[in-house]
Amino acid sequence: MERGIRYCRVNALCTLLLVLFAWVPVTKTVITCRSCHLLDKWSGRELLVRMESGVDSGKVSGKNGDGSTALFNSAGAETAQPDCVATEHGEHAHSVRKRNTDRLRSEKMPPDDKWKSMRSNGKVYNLKRAGSQGSTPGDHHHRVRRSTQGPGSPAGARSLPPVGNSTAQAARRVRRVRRVRRSELRWNREERRTATSRQEELKLTSSTFALTGDSAHNQAMVHWSGQNSSVILMLTKLYDFNLGSVTESSLWRSTDYGTTYEKLNEKVGVKTILSYLYVSPNNKRKIMLLTDPEVESSLLISSDEGATYQKYRLNFYILNLLFHPEQEDWILAYGHDQKLYSSVEFGRRWQLVHERVTPNQFYWSKLGLDKEPGLIHLETSISETQALYVTCKLQNCTDANKGKPFPGYIDPNSLVVQDEYVFVQVSTGGRPIYYVSFRRDVFTPMKLPKYTLPKDLHVISTDENRVVAAVQEWNQNDTYNLYVSESGGIYYTLALENVMSSMGPEGNVMIDLYEVAGIKGMFLANKKINNEVKTHITYNKGRDWRLLQAPSADLRGNPIHCILPYCSLHLHLHVSANPYTSGNIASRESAPGIIVASGSIGAELTSSNVSMFITSDAGNTWRQIFDEEYSVLYLDQGGALVAIRHTPLPIRHLWLSFDEGRVWNKYSFTSSPLFVDGVLGEPGEETLIMTIFGHVSHRSEWQLVKIDFRSIFNRRCIESDYVPWDLHDQGERCLMGVKRVYRKLKAIARCVMGKTYSVTMISEPCDCTESDFECDYGFERKTDGKCTPAFWFPPSSMSRTCITEHTFLNSTGYRKVVSNNCTGGVVEQYTARRQLCPSQAPRGLHLVTSEGKLTATLASNVTLLVFLEEGDGSKTSITVDFGDGNAFTYSNVSSIEDGIKHIYKNVGIYRVSATAENSLGSETVLLFLHITCQLESVHLSAPFVAVKNKEVNLTVVLWPSQVGTVTYIWWFGNNSEPVITLEGSVAFTFSREGISVVTVQVSAGNNILQDRKTVAVHEYFRSHLLAFSSNLDDHNPDVSEWRLDVSRVIKTSMVQATGVNPEQLLVTVLPGLPTAAEFFLLPDKQLTEGKPDKTASHLDQLSELVLSALNQNLVQFTLRPGVQITVYAAHLSAAPLVDTSENHSGSAMLMLLSVVVVGLAVFLIYKFKRKIPGLHIYAAMQDEKEQEMIQSPVSPTDSTPSCSSQRELLTSLEPLDTEPNTQTIECIKPHPRVKFSSDLPTYIDV
Repeated sequence: MERGIRYCRVNALCTLLLVLFAWVPVTKTVITCRSCHLLDKWSGRELLVRMESGVDSGKVSGKNGDGSTALFNSAGAETAQPDCVATEHGEHAHSVRKRNTDRLRSEKMPPDDKWKSMRSNGKVYNLKRAGSQGSTPGDHHHRVRRSTQGPGSPAGARSLPPVGNSTAQAARRVRRVRRVRRSELRWNREERRTATSRQEELKLTSSTFALTGDSAHNQAMVHWSGQNSSVILMLTKLYDFNLGSVTESSLWRSTDYGTTYEKLNEKVGVKTILSYLYVSPNNKRKIMLLTDPEVESSLLISSDEGATYQKYRLNFYILNLLFHPEQEDWILAYGHDQKLYSSVEFGRRWQLVHERVTPNQFYWSKLGLDKEPGLIHLETSISETQALYVTCKLQNCTDANKGKPFPGYIDPNSLVVQDEYVFVQVSTGGRPIYYVSFRRDVFTPMKLPKYTLPKDLHVISTDENRVVAAVQEWNQNDTYNLYVSESGGIYYTLALENVMSSMGPEGNVMIDLYEVAGIKGMFLANKKINNEVKTHITYNKGRDWRLLQAPSADLRGNPIHCILPYCSLHLHLHVSANPYTSGNIASRESAPGIIVASGSIGAELTSSNVSMFITSDAGNTWRQIFDEEYSVLYLDQGGALVAIRHTPLPIRHLWLSFDEGRVWNKYSFTSSPLFVDGVLGEPGEETLIMTIFGHVSHRSEWQLVKIDFRSIFNRRCIESDYVPWDLHDQGERCLMGVKRVYRKLKAIARCVMGKTYSVTMISEPCDCTESDFECDYGFERKTDGKCTPAFWFPPSSMSRTCITEHTFLNSTGYRKVVSNNCTGGVVEQYTARRQLCPSQAPRGLHLVTSEGKLTATLASNVTLLVFLEEGDGSKTSITVDFGDGNAFTYSNVSSIEDGIKHIYKNVGIYRVSATAENSLGSETVLLFLHITCQLESVHLSAPFVAVKNKEVNLTVVLWPSQVGTVTYIWWFGNNSEPVITLEGSVAFTFSREGISVVTVQVSAGNNILQDRKTVAVHEYFRSHLLAFSSNLDDHNPDVSEWRLDVSRVIKTSMVQATGVNPEQLLVTVLPGLPTAAEFFLLPDKQLTEGKPDKTASHLDQLSELVLSALNQNLVQFTLRPGVQITVYAAHLSAAPLVDTSENHSGSAMLMLLSVVVVGLAVFLIYKFKRKIPGLHIYAAMQDEKEQEMIQSPVSPTDSTPSCSSQRELLTSLEPLDTEPNTQTIECIKPHPRVKFSSDLPTYIDV
């Protein structure tokens, strides 16, 4: 995942970036949201922060996931950073830029798409498209970014939430400028709050180490092993944003918790340029370094926490890495060529798994759900609109071992594998259909309320066997509705309407929803009501919501008059994706009930007058702790709080509180002021050691200040230091069906809880009441609190399980909130009762293809899916008639759950029907399925010359000749309106003389091809066929370019031999063998204009002149040296002589008789099979075509036709004006013994 904020200096070079890697403790991850991503409990993390002084208000860029680390953004804006990463399943990556004191420069990242889901340690949920699972090494020109984290990532995975919309950012910028001007007054106010004077100020134990020689480096990546390890690794590098690559790097290692560092460049190679650092999530001693691929593509691997390294060459460029959640040496790597690789030796050897894998769409198997630990879930790309969900074995991903859990194509970037659930999306008719599989069972369409009609849907959480989804409905623009499901993830009910959303800098959607850590069922959300955004809270997973009560007094003790519902407290719900950085709101598992957040008081949430607030009793009462934004971190598992002010100025103090934020003491952590770039704490929520990364000026070296807080505690906590605390909601102690009592540290206790401390909770079940139940699917809560059926929902349909079972749960309109542990009480009254399925006729029968389309390709497997909404599936038979003479009957619905496969052998439109029938009735549904072939080419057959005001036929020839339903679109001349037909032939009359262009487009399925012809239109002309000496055939390649050149040569030879005006002569060579041509004589307009009789005689004279020259062998040309071609007047013409005069001469009658005689001769030759070139081929081909066209278009055949291109070019002496046969439905094969012309037939206009 790659996001963050960048700092830039005046000289346009971005200031230093620090990427902080910290060990991620493997703990359970709960819901997160603010840039909702496909995360899961084992996903790696990354934070990128950009800071600049004097530009914007101080902005908390992230929250410390363990109370130890924070990064500050004095620019107040979070932007995508294209050159830092977090490892998948690896060590946590923090990215911080060194603060620039001059100006801010932001860069955007490309947006993501489709399903979005996020899992985090109880933080805000960031809605984002397809799930991120990998680190993204490389520069911003080469990397494929993942803004979400996919299932199978380390616990506590989070995604960096962008700040929000530009309006809020602008408001913060203005606010910061004003605060800078009165910062001295604020410091004076803070000084008065300090218990000691400047001369007696409290000091923290600290040490400073400067990274000498790395002042030019503008990026850094840090890994702190933590968990009883004193090793810290730090990779600094100089990233050239103009070149888009790393040009220098240094590797530093500390073995004393950061007090001193050793430079390791000689151990990894002085000339080696490193770009990224990864750590195994299962073995912190295993380190992986990636070199810059611009120089070399290699891995450096260490098994001793970075003390020594071995180098291994790579033959591909790594874009994403996904570590196995349990096997420390198993890794998936996604390459730049859409190939997925695997390693079972921690990167020492790699093996290709699959090609054409969709970026970021691959997941490890989940133990207990998948059959084997080495199974991989992945999405493969078929086209821009189609993908496949397949499963593969790690070391043996062959076609025989591939699984296809979903029967059909899915939408690209829609696969989400998260916990017990798998989600895919299939678009049909412009509408998306969402499918879910629970515990790897069959896929079932997700059931939202009937008229939800989602424009966008994101999976937010799959915890505790329940799906939380954010849905933007058809009438929403900047808000989403939250829906929750039952355990199967199929049926959804509304939890909260109009939750605010905003667009992040990466183009990701961010939802204002936050789950409070440490208290099950508690959420905060920002809801839009009458164009006002208000913060709401729930203690029972969204069943009931209320506004927040504002503090009774401000920071100075002045009373605040804020009366509900007109005035309340509103919070900014932005959290950092990085568990070790601070955001706008923070809570911890180890400190239940304590929430720190920034916000405002009034009628709605604003970005002005932002203050810091804290609650110690889980949101019942709030206190103001600062009147501007601070970054607040948790120390010692929440026993102490650290606050660092957001300021563009250098600082040397921080604030500490030991009583849950009631009193704050100021401590100095360094002797000279420091521009703070970020804070890294010892991993684990028991943090007592912290490192502050900063610089004295924007040109100085890195200054690493190690702070040891252990000196301010004088003892360890004992039992008497704790008190019990009852969780409640405005006095109501029964929450989620139990009374919970926590053990908390006393406010006056100043002791160390330590690593052995664990949250203690005593729970006591409560009797069930109506508040423990939410509305069931199809029911809506009315104003009186009762759940009644929606107008579109018939309660009888609740017997839906009767399709596959004999009993069903008869809903009362209510269902128990998931994870609610109440007992007794009204449980019997509200719980659904199991009853025998009633006998009823089948109802709600659906028949669709697995791809959701109405078309299929000939000779391919067509999978038909049959669904039944109501009826006894075990006693209902299903009969499917495929419409091609084949029909099958299945005894029950469950026998066809995986779909019905069928192969069609002929092109056509088939009426497919499915009939469900039992003893009480039947129901039939129809599907009209188009079986098509791929259209490869089209040819428009048109006369070279047409007679004015006389109808001519224009015909389109298709290859293959039958491709299914075809639409023809014709354009004639300059007409702006086309003529659309379903037939491949039209008759058209040209009313003007001259050159006219005819264009035809043929639409078959998703394919559109076109051809264009030029027609010369004249009122009078003569035409004759030409023949050639036989040696021309030996040099005829039968391509259009050759015919065009030869036509030009023939015309020139005829003009030279006869003296005919070139404008009165047209010549075209016809396609096919033997070589033939046709010439056309046009009248001289100046001599014959308006004189029809003179025109005829003039054309007769020209004809006699040209024929005389031809008969005397005067028309010759040289094809190549030594090859002389003679042109003759043929005895048969490619078209009858065109005589447009009303009187027929005797010569014309003689010509007609000669045509009849020649026709009889051809017939006799055909009958006796005389081998005359050209005539025999044509006869044989026609005979074959006649045999093929006899077959019925709907009768099945035993052979499977091919859709290969047909080259059925007629070599007869007749023009290609005949209409193609439209009876046959199958793709016609060419005759095996006949070789046709390799080029489309065409007339050449010269």
